[in-house]
Amino acid sequence: MERHCPSSLPRFPVFLSSTTAMDSIKQILGELNNDSFVSLLSKLIGEAKFVQNNPPENLIPQEDKIVNHVLDVLNPFSTANGGPLLINHVSYAPGRGNLIVEYPGTVSGRVVSFVGSHMDVVPADPDTWKFSPFSLSVEGDQLRGRGTTDCLGHVALLTELLKKLAETKLKLKSSVVVVFIASEENNSIPGIGVEQLAKEGYFDALKGGPLYWIDTADSHPCIGTGGQIPWKLVAHGKLFHSGLAHQAINAMELAMEALKVIQARFYEDFPPHPKEQVYGFATPSTMKPTQWIYPGGGLNQIPGECTISGDVRLTPFYNVKDVMTKLKGYVDYINANIEKLDTRGPVSKYVLPNEGIRGRIDLTFGEAMSGVACDLDSRGYKLLHNATKEVIGHVKPYSITGSLPLIRELQEEGFDVHTAGYGLLDTYHAQNEYCLLSDMGNGYKIFASIISQLEQD
Repeated sequence: MERHCPSSLPRFPVFLSSTTAMDSIKQILGELNNDSFVSLLSKLIGEAKFVQNNPPENLIPQEDKIVNHVLDVLNPFSTANGGPLLINHVSYAPGRGNLIVEYPGTVSGRVVSFVGSHMDVVPADPDTWKFSPFSLSVEGDQLRGRGTTDCLGHVALLTELLKKLAETKLKLKSSVVVVFIASEENNSIPGIGVEQLAKEGYFDALKGGPLYWIDTADSHPCIGTGGQIPWKLVAHGKLFHSGLAHQAINAMELAMEALKVIQARFYEDFPPHPKEQVYGFATPSTMKPTQWIYPGGGLNQIPGECTISGDVRLTPFYNVKDVMTKLKGYVDYINANIEKLDTRGPVSKYVLPNEGIRGRIDLTFGEAMSGVACDLDSRGYKLLHNATKEVIGHVKPYSITGSLPLIRELQEEGFDVHTAGYGLLDTYHAQNEYCLLSDMGNGYKIFASIISQLEQD
């Protein structure tokens, strides 16, 4: 753990009385400082090229490039400089820090936390964009660039909230804690981000109040997320000349027919769940291929091996481990009954008896995560619901089978977990990503309302 505290010492206003703070929090926090926010966001988007996260393509983010800009804003308000902010820079790999910032309250154990705004981004190819993904551009209300919606916009937004709290030095009963995280977009390098923070106890003190995961979109509460099971199906056949197809086992045909059976069985065993309508899920659970790989060879060679990869997206009303067990069972059945699998044409086959060769498929899984159905009767949800209605005028909760790390585990451990975000779902992970400054301004006011409501307890 590192603490970064420069020597400059700003002047702070005196503490406000408890009554004034309780009655006037929203007025004191005011509205988002648009100029300050856009200035910070411009610096963050300027680093987006260096925080792209896809290690298989040698894109390893350096989240400290984002951390440093946040610290430039917040360090003048750190406790070491006479301010109220407790700042912890927690790193598990060089250049890849997480940042935990606390604005302390007066009542021990009372807290509201804003967690999950991550400092890495998905890759962007500038040749396919209408504008540069790696520098902020402003077009009316649009703030454009990679990370504006997911999730550097939220990093800037929460930094501005912390700065305002520190400037006004409000006397709050509840501590306000913000956790900016590393390595969210790709977990192929483990032990870097939020899971490691939780493992080492950094979340333990956040149980005393609602925890808001700020990494969704569209300004309304996201009340349900999906689990994810990455999978890889490898088909093994026999490579041979395409003019002698009767002496080959076509691994491509085997993979396609096997996957067809696996998908059919999956949808029989995990059909749309009745609670999906209650939570407004856009889709039920799905299993689908997304990548296809084969070792290479000539056009006149029937491949002896190929790999299909994809994922399962699972609504939170099904258990991830149960699904993985079922999928393994489907594969075991197919391998034991490979002769019964549908073929493609008069000489297509998956067994060569005279050679003692049987085709087979192998199924392996990547790191899985579970989805969450938020508790709609909890205090945390009511605060978010009320704040959204107050600021936007109505509340339209929604659910998606996009996945977020750790939140199901936190919920099972007793945390009051909810998710929200103020970018745009239509531009999430997309080319030409942008957010709206007005939506970010609404997000700021929603955060202020939540903090204000908590003071009435």
